[in-house]
Amino acid sequence: MEAKVIWLFVFVILYWAYCIFWGIKGAIASKTASDYFIAGRGISLWVFVLAATATSFSGWTFMGHPGLIYRDGFQYAYASFYAITIPFTGVIFLKRQWMLGKRFGFVTPGEMLSEYFRGDAIRLLVVIVALCFSVPYLGLQLRASGFLFNVLTDGMFSVEVGMWLLSAVVFIYVASGGLRAVAYVDTLQCILLAGGIIAIGIIALNAVGGFEKLNQGIAALAQIDTKKTPDGYSHYIAIPGVIQFVAGLGVENPVGGAWTGMMILTYMFALMGIHSAPAFTMWAFSNKNPAPFAPQQVWASSFGIGFILFFFTAFQGIGSHFLGADAKMLAAHPDLVNNVLGAAMQADFGVNDIMNAPGKQGMLVPLLINLMSDTAPWLVGLLAVCALAAMQSTGAAYMSTAGGMLTRDILKHFIMPNASHATQKFWGRVGVAVIVGAALVVATFSKDALVLLGGLAVAFGFQMWPSLIAVCYAPWFTRAGITIGLFLGIIAVIATEKFGGQIASAFGYKLPWGRWPLTMHSAFWGIFFNLGAAILISAVTQNKDDYAHRMKFHNFLREHASVPEHKRGLIPAGWIIVLVWFFFGIGPGAVIGNTIFGNPNDATTWMFGMPSIWAWQVLWWALGVFMMWFLAYKLEMSRVPEREVEALVEDIGDLGEGKARLDLDAPGN
Repeated sequence: MEAKVIWLFVFVILYWAYCIFWGIKGAIASKTASDYFIAGRGISLWVFVLAATATSFSGWTFMGHPGLIYRDGFQYAYASFYAITIPFTGVIFLKRQWMLGKRFGFVTPGEMLSEYFRGDAIRLLVVIVALCFSVPYLGLQLRASGFLFNVLTDGMFSVEVGMWLLSAVVFIYVASGGLRAVAYVDTLQCILLAGGIIAIGIIALNAVGGFEKLNQGIAALAQIDTKKTPDGYSHYIAIPGVIQFVAGLGVENPVGGAWTGMMILTYMFALMGIHSAPAFTMWAFSNKNPAPFAPQQVWASSFGIGFILFFFTAFQGIGSHFLGADAKMLAAHPDLVNNVLGAAMQADFGVNDIMNAPGKQGMLVPLLINLMSDTAPWLVGLLAVCALAAMQSTGAAYMSTAGGMLTRDILKHFIMPNASHATQKFWGRVGVAVIVGAALVVATFSKDALVLLGGLAVAFGFQMWPSLIAVCYAPWFTRAGITIGLFLGIIAVIATEKFGGQIASAFGYKLPWGRWPLTMHSAFWGIFFNLGAAILISAVTQNKDDYAHRMKFHNFLREHASVPEHKRGLIPAGWIIVLVWFFFGIGPGAVIGNTIFGNPNDATTWMFGMPSIWAWQVLWWALGVFMMWFLAYKLEMSRVPEREVEALVEDIGDLGEGKARLDLDAPGN
């Protein structure tokens, strides 16, 4: 057995021991259902900061993101702005959701929305969104972990065997300890995720020969690139315009790449769905107070993860062209290529280009990790565990929260309204088993379906925005508007993804618009129909009694969560900063970044010694951190409220059927 495999097992065993320790400790601490499902509303500041960051940035950030930067260049690297857009959703909603959860004793988002709208249809739709998000998203993470172990153990474990073995431990600690165990394990996983990406980036940059050599390689790569944007620039260092009207309307035949300004913007909409997904509502409810929200959103995510993605992930992705992963680059400029990856691929797979290797660009990170097999086999084992932790960090949170929603919103609400704490915890564990089992079955037997379903997950999460806008800000929206809008949004997402095309084909039809019409992500099309329907239907379904009920929530929020009077003059500035950043940083205005700091075709004009597009991204990342600071701290959208929030009930689920609503509608509440 190779030294790297021995070290791999050593670090995996240590990691598993840590996970199971917290599973046992969480089980002992979970006396009540609220303890189990939302950690007794007692997660501390730094635990949430690290755990929420780990949950936000999954194994895709670690394993998949560098590969797509390799394939699509810096036009795809705009996706790294999800370090800002994911927590941007948190700035908008998390504090207000925490306040509602604390005040009214909500444990799940279904409880919050059904009580707010006085109806159960929205409760069921929220559970559907949670399941549609959790099962494919978890399946992708688990399959990726099996793939990683298959590669790093040189085929000792098949992808499926590795996936099932690795998921067993995740199930044990999540089912045992609930969200408390997930949070404490996630603290370590966050450190491993960030440290692993940095380490692999340093390995790649060092192998290339340093930052200057990297940019020399980028200039040469752009010259030999045959895939040009409409303006004649290499697709590696320029986006292809604002929008494209291409054959079939979808993104199957874009000129110069699919990542137009509108594609980038609407893809960011999809990723904003991570913090608006039902799971993050339960994360919000699990905190002692909102104190962790601002540091997590601004410093841990926007600044910390953003810095890592715009530099170290870029080193991995674009740098691999100069490490032998790209046969054309090696043939054209052997003097600029250190052929370490090419030699490894030739030895392992008999190919000289990563796009011909099993897994294509998805093989990139395992190959980079394997570069250390001879010189530092212990580091291979450690980095493998970093990747494993990244993949399991998100999956564990969705397992726990989805199991909680199945128990509270389906079993307890409709079937066993008087279920005891022990019964709820038991069925919560059963719910976790159901989620994991479904994810593993899909990942094992329907690999193609997994990829298709995975594309739906974050877009579904984004469809929660109108309902969260309603409960946090806008009492004008009605139950009918939000419910029908959410349903139509889900349908529109499916219809503009590959999965919808597959369904139509099964019935003998062909959808004329293709995937992502007009190079705009399915999340946009979902929210277009979702929010549009919510506005139109709400306009004709107003009811004074229902409006008065909703105002009980909004009067409370206005008293406790409004921007302080002496800062209200900053609100217009906040709107301007947000709109300008979204337009120029990740929207149509990003096309300016192609050339503002130099001609992409002439490296001698590159103002900072790097392509203009990369400099533009770094600039708007820094401005994005400022935007998040302004919203979270200056406008106090994520700060602890000045007035203490008093709970009307500790846990809505501990009351008799209908008691919670009676309390909310009582005089004085």
